[in-house]
Amino acid sequence: MQIDAHQHFWQLARGDYEWLTPDLDGLYRDFLPEDLDPHRQQTGIDATVLVQAAATFDETRFLLEIASATPWVAGVVGWVDFEAPRDAVETCLDEIARHPKGVGIRPMIQDLPDPAWVADARRTPIFEMLVERDLRFDALVRPAHLGHLLARLEAHPELRTVIDHGAKPEIAAARMQPWARDLARIADETSAVCKLSGLPSEAGDDPGVDALRPFVEHLIGSFGAERLLWGSDWPVVESAGGYAAWRKTSEALLAPLGAADRERVFGGNARGFYGLDPG
Repeated sequence: MQIDAHQHFWQLARGDYEWLTPDLDGLYRDFLPEDLDPHRQQTGIDATVLVQAAATFDETRFLLEIASATPWVAGVVGWVDFEAPRDAVETCLDEIARHPKGVGIRPMIQDLPDPAWVADARRTPIFEMLVERDLRFDALVRPAHLGHLLARLEAHPELRTVIDHGAKPEIAAARMQPWARDLARIADETSAVCKLSGLPSEAGDDPGVDALRPFVEHLIGSFGAERLLWGSDWPVVESAGGYAAWRKTSEALLAPLGAADRERVFGGNARGFYGLDPG
């Protein structure tokens, strides 16, 4: 079972996407299941995890509707307003948890002005709600957030957490530290897993094997093949070489692993972490 653990859909007319502006060449248009399906079939992907791209619960409902109508979308990671009253947050989380394909939430931490947001004690009740509902937490973070993320995960060892896009290391600048140190601490001291996704977008003009290799080797060395999930980050990846190119690059980077380990990264780990039933 080959699973793309991280992809998006969006529809401009919805007006949800504050970050999506006309200057983003190639991305400023609708991307829907019929656009991804050829890439999925070409690369042998059986199922996907659809991840939020807007800070609205209306978009989460939109994604859940798509998942209901699209057999190969196996799970949806939505969004809730952490600043809303408790009962409103609970209502939204319950709606996600009740849906057969609702698997978790993702606050857009990378876009928030306070790098310590994730560790703020005022957010503790919501993380407890996630644990109570067995919903996963996708951590969309950059290197500056990793220390604060570690504090949150240490407070909730039972929280099922995945770090998106390898925490977005500074690949274009070939800067390993402090990203490598802080990510290794999370791998060593928590049960978090990590997505092998989004890395071409951090590599500037050279999203190839050589530029990515030291970063991917660190991810493998830190988390092991049993805690890495491959994702395309489509359609964002279309601005960094494209879906098929990233898949081919990933296969080259993971070639030193055994066949069983590659199968885990390319599908088995996503199925287990998100509790997917791709059918």
